[in-house]
Amino acid sequence: MSSGEFDLIYRYFAPLAGEGAPAFGLQDDAAVFQTEPGQELVLTKDALVCSVHFLETDAPDMLARKALRVNLSDLAGMGADAKGYLLALALPQKMTAEQRRNWVAAFTKGLAQDQQEFSLTLLGGDTVSTPGPLTISLTALGTVPKGRALHRFGARAGDVIYVSGTLGDSAIGLALRQGTLEEPDVKCRDFLVDRYLLPQPRLALGRALRDLASAAMDISDGLIADLRHICEASGLGARIFESDLPFSPAAGKVFERFPAYNKKVWQGGDDYEMLFTVPENREKEVTALSQELGLSLTRIGQMTQSRELHLLDQDHRDVLQTGETEGFSHF
Repeated sequence: MSSGEFDLIYRYFAPLAGEGAPAFGLQDDAAVFQTEPGQELVLTKDALVCSVHFLETDAPDMLARKALRVNLSDLAGMGADAKGYLLALALPQKMTAEQRRNWVAAFTKGLAQDQQEFSLTLLGGDTVSTPGPLTISLTALGTVPKGRALHRFGARAGDVIYVSGTLGDSAIGLALRQGTLEEPDVKCRDFLVDRYLLPQPRLALGRALRDLASAAMDISDGLIADLRHICEASGLGARIFESDLPFSPAAGKVFERFPAYNKKVWQGGDDYEMLFTVPENREKEVTALSQELGLSLTRIGQMTQSRELHLLDQDHRDVLQTGETEGFSHF
């Protein structure tokens, strides 16, 4: 059985594209994508590199779903609806033909699962070999009503800062996967590892924030690092409170045994929750939205005219130390 590029494409990837428009079963080198009237195209790309963004032992189907979901999270941060994606795979040359087939078969199974969940299709891409590490590069396409996309800029002094869900779970889950942390409670461990392996893009929340949020983005590099992006884009600062930062019961159990890990709540990456600001007089709408979506939306602070970013403890002392505002670095 061949495992060359075109065999892999036709056997495993073409079914993800479908026979009709826009990708026509991947028979051409490009897709024809038509946006609806009154819609704007939203594009985002993320690359995942083995031993940098994921572990070599991570299962191919889970890698596929994570690669797709981190891009969908970017679309959510813009308030966009997901429509499709382009995929480029660089598979290590050290893989045998059988290993390549098995890996791609499992990988595309994961993609198919999330395509069904999020109602989108593969539009095209490329598959190559590399002497380097396994690399997954995915570009997601979405649409948003004209003029209603969410942006990092637009926050005003006095706006209230919110986050969705809980923070720090994924960073703790990674530590558990790497073996640098142990959690004897199997249920807690599985929850935290799942949060690392399988992000939950907040697409419904992003859509709902189009006419409510003054600024928004998803949290990928850590709360403090990403809040700094909103501050810089809006020309403002922020004051948030450590006691208000939401974390899961599973993370809380870890903090009880290892208090130093509480920094993961605001410093750890891969949360893929939403960070957004709203005018203070619209907080009731946020409360109603939280109930409607069944998703916790937590007030953590306010934007300030001063361009400084402060994380305050219960005594209003800034707990940020030099070098602790950068979050995850890709270099």
